[in-house]
Parts: sequence; C-alpha cells; structure tokens
Amino acid sequence: MRQPVRPALLAAALCAAFAAQPAPAQFFWSPPDLSTPPVTGAEPSLGLNLPGATPEELNAGLVWNLRAALNVAALQCDFEPTLLTVSNYNATIAHHSKELQQSFDTLGKYFQRTVGKGKPGQQALDQYGTRIYSGYSTVQAQRNFCQTAGSIGRDAIFTERGKLFEVARKRMGELKKSLVLTGERYFGSPGYDYTAAIPPLNAECWKKGKLLTSCKAQWDAQAAKKPAGG
Repeated sequence: MRQPVRPALLAAALCAAFAAQPAPAQFFWSPPDLSTPPVTGAEPSLGLNLPGATPEELNAGLVWNLRAALNVAALQCDFEPTLLTVSNYNATIAHHSKELQQSFDTLGKYFQRTVGKGKPGQQALDQYGTRIYSGYSTVQAQRNFCQTAGSIGRDAIFTERGKLFEVARKRMGELKKSLVLTGERYFGSPGYDYTAAIPPLNAECWKKGKLLTSCKAQWDAQAAKKPAGG
C-alpha cells in the first residue's frame, strides 16, 4: 500500500535537492574555470608591486586590492543587478571597516619605509592606489570579471571581521585571471538583442486570410535587419 507523502518530508527533500545543485551561471552556459591556489601576495602574476614587503604588508596589499576590485565592480557591473555588486561592496566596506583602515595604514607605512618619509611616501601611496584601480578596469573580459567579483563580494560580507585577508588570499588569483578574456557560450541579452518584427496589418496586405507575397517580402526584410547596437 502506498504511503502518503508528508508535507514536511516533501519540503525537506525538495530543499535538499535544490541545495545540492550548483548556482546557475550568470552569463555562461559553461563558466570558465578561473580557480587558483591561495596566494601570499608576493606572486609576480598578481602585480601587487610591493618589493621588500613583510607578510603583514603583503596581506594589506591583498586586502586593499580586493577593495579596489570590488569598488570597480560596483561601478562597472550594475548592468546585471542580480550580481549585487553595489550592495555587496557597500556591505563589505561597513562590515570590514576596521581591517580596511588597518590595511591602508600599513600600506602607508610601507611606502614611508621604502620610498621616503613625508611627501615622497605619500605620493607613492597615492600613485599605488591609482594604479591598482585602473588595473581592474576591463571591457573585453567584463563578464568574467563581474561574475567573479559578484561571487567574491558574497564571500566578503559573510566573512568574520578581521578575516577579509583570508578571502583575498584565497580568491585574488582567481580575480586576476578573470581580467583576461576567456570562456565561451555565454548568454546574450535577450531584452536588448531581440527585435520583434510584426507583420503588416493593413487590409491591402491580406486576401482571404493570407499575407500577400509582396507584403511578406517586406516583413522578411524587416525581420532580417540586425538590431541597433547588436
């Protein structure tokens, strides 16, 4: 005899089934694998450019680079609201304000130590900030960067205070890889790339419920036109 399915058990089974599924890709049918091993900050490929830095200073560089990347993402990636790049950035700034300030102060001391006290060190810090911000501006690889930054932003806001450097260590290599165009089979933007071609509705184009050949040719030509900006 078939036993009735209890609603509570059914709900639990459905939750488990959905939880086991990977999050759907935002842009790609087949997302590129950008994962990398954790980093220390000293890797040349990261481009932190902090020669002679101590482990603490490297951590500060990673955290400040992460902040810059999430800031750029908040500005560049809001075309896809589901990535939450703006709200994630704002929440990260609020949640990790103390660690971010400490990282900035540590970088300031690094440049004062390695470049020179006073104005030379301050100028070097300012130039460093400008350089890392511009390094995260991307056009061709925007989908990769935005999707990666959105994911990292979620990690950041759910990370314990004082541990943002761990997120940076774990995912900075991935973030840097996302700046290079890769991946294929990405989704288009149906709302922007699609234009409806409506057949002519005037009476002279129809006879006994059929569209006349001359009017159909005009309709076909309209449907074949490439959308503006496509």
